[in-house]
Amino acid sequence: MPDSPPLRIIHCFRSPIGGIFRHVRDLAEAHARQGHEVGIVCDSTTGGSYEDALFDEIRPFLALGLVRLPIRRSIGPTDLAALWSSYKEIRSLQPDILHGHGAKGGVLARIIGSALRVNRYCVARLYSPHGGSLHYDSKTLTGKTVFLLERLQEYLTDAIVFVCDFERRTYEAKVGKPRPYSELIYNGIDDRDFETVYARPDAVDFLYIGMLRDLKGPDLFIDAFAKTERIIGKPLSAMMIGDGPQRQEYEQMMLERGLGRRIEMLPAMKARDAFAFTRNVVVPSRAESMPYIVLEALAARKPVIASRVGGIPEVLGAESAALATPDDAQALAAVMTAAATEPDWAAKVMPEAEAFKAAFSTSTMAGSIMRLYRQLVPESSVLQKVAPKHS
Repeated sequence: MPDSPPLRIIHCFRSPIGGIFRHVRDLAEAHARQGHEVGIVCDSTTGGSYEDALFDEIRPFLALGLVRLPIRRSIGPTDLAALWSSYKEIRSLQPDILHGHGAKGGVLARIIGSALRVNRYCVARLYSPHGGSLHYDSKTLTGKTVFLLERLQEYLTDAIVFVCDFERRTYEAKVGKPRPYSELIYNGIDDRDFETVYARPDAVDFLYIGMLRDLKGPDLFIDAFAKTERIIGKPLSAMMIGDGPQRQEYEQMMLERGLGRRIEMLPAMKARDAFAFTRNVVVPSRAESMPYIVLEALAARKPVIASRVGGIPEVLGAESAALATPDDAQALAAVMTAAATEPDWAAKVMPEAEAFKAAFSTSTMAGSIMRLYRQLVPESSVLQKVAPKHS
């Protein structure tokens, strides 16, 4: 149990898939193990059996429960219903902390938190962009509208947590220098993930794992794989693991290029299970914030080849030879070729293991975020909430 009174923490986000979901699961488990009470509010229309299994794993750590309700990706009238339903659920849980992740999660946490404050309820309102709305183009009408809304919501925000310096710089460039307190706290992964995952005897040369949509670059992966084969002059092997709206497009792309037998596609699975299938992990994204797949792969001692986007250079090193020009299949193929043909390429290029673990562990991340929570919530207000339980 913590020395100070335990906090009641609710994480709000839209889509229970990808990096945000991983981030919240790790925080929830770490803080629950410290004696805090944690809950989750998220969308009920996203995800499948794989995500349901992940919820089952985290459920024992959710003392405040799991609330799922329809939260649409786009802005629309249904947002009002989602806000009202979320408000009723959250109000009854009496949180000390409302932490919104991503654009829609940030709206829920900050508006609901502010409504609770109007009713003289002490709750801290935090926001972590996780990329999200920051991917919009500031020159478009949509982008300008989104960034204006982000700016206005700062008046409802007690702290903004950025997961990488790239995200912070992007926010300042597109939204403006944050008015509320802000802090950079890197994503982290659990100590149990820092164990080597050895490749199976039949492991493929390259693996793509993630959402099957153009933003993440599966099409670039397929194109770069074909170019790498031509450069090396022999057939290679690859695998794509994940689910998403453009799966059929990528399957058709592989068939048209005659790669159907050399690139296998599998549904979403845990990253550590996927790593055993490959010798190299490729992250060809067109845009990112701080992708967990890079952290997970490095922790498992898998060589990573990635686009120079988002916070990835902060992990691999700004001048790393593992980084390729974004949205450039030829540049990606050049790095893939080096990884497949140069002796000791990974040993020379990948970051030093101990320094990486010190910077990107869950214990470091969860500890920093808890210190921030404590700064924002007066201990007296927490004691007032728990006192009736002992009367």
